[in-house]
Amino acid sequence: MNSRPRRLGGVLGGMGPVATVDFLRKVIALTQAKTDQEHVPLIVHQVPQIPDRSGAIAQNSDAPLAPMLEGLRRLARAGAEYAVIPCNTAHHWYPILADAQPLRLLHIADAVEAELQLRNRSTDRLALLGTRGLLRSGFYADRLKPRGTRFVAISETLQTLVDLAIEAVKSGNSPSATKHARIAVQEAQRSGAETVVLACTELPVALAECAVLEDCIDSTLALARSCVVHSFAGDSCPVAGAEI
Repeated sequence: MNSRPRRLGGVLGGMGPVATVDFLRKVIALTQAKTDQEHVPLIVHQVPQIPDRSGAIAQNSDAPLAPMLEGLRRLARAGAEYAVIPCNTAHHWYPILADAQPLRLLHIADAVEAELQLRNRSTDRLALLGTRGLLRSGFYADRLKPRGTRFVAISETLQTLVDLAIEAVKSGNSPSATKHARIAVQEAQRSGAETVVLACTELPVALAECAVLEDCIDSTLALARSCVVHSFAGDSCPVAGAEI
């Protein structure tokens, strides 16, 4: 194994803080390392004061854009060679963020698409569980529909469960988060979903101790895998398989 990955990654975090820590944990778990020096090098910009992404989309506001862009530029100045954002809804601004700063920016929906292929999961009836802003943005549909993906409609009842789970993670109420996230996944499956994508990085946190997580595509795990692969690009990549 190469003792040092080729690329230094930047993490635009804080959206939310717990989700960022979950992402970092998964990067470590996915890297088949025997020593500290064999792990993926990352610079983390953990600044939670970025305005709410979902609310901004609902209000047709670009309030989160400037602080996110400044965070990416800070990562570039610190020496990062590429960047990831462990927040799905933030990717609403991906086209601007990718073009307005020097780092290659990995896309979380592309990572999810790769995870679907890795796990050989159907995209015939896919339920996308995320914030209201994410669903309104529509970038997952833009990225996945060329594969013939058909999306299951998200009812107001199901979306409310997702909202409650996300809010509970952000407020530190783990029992409530797990309860609502588990019911949301089960409701999506009852609605006909063959595959459930956790398209908010708070949802894998909510389901961390829940067996139903194994039935889902975890967008945080997908992005972490993409990060590890990109860091080791050009070398034999020491990344774990589908499960961790």
